[in-house]
Amino acid sequence: MTLEKILERLVKEYGWPELGRRVKIRCFNADPSIKSSLTFLRKTPWARKKVEDMFMALPTRYL
Repeated sequence: MTLEKILERLVKEYGWPELGRRVKIRCFNADPSIKSSLTFLRKTPWARKKVEDMFMALPTRYL
């Protein structure tokens, strides 16, 4: 599963506002997009881990 697919599923499940509340990073809160978020997450291990952990906590129907 790619980081892009993980992020797309999380956006579909929670939406940008909830992602921004759970992981307080600007690319989720100010003019969010998949592209800007991927750029940041690929360079920031702590944020990527939070996103991956959120994905792993989704019900199994999403995995």
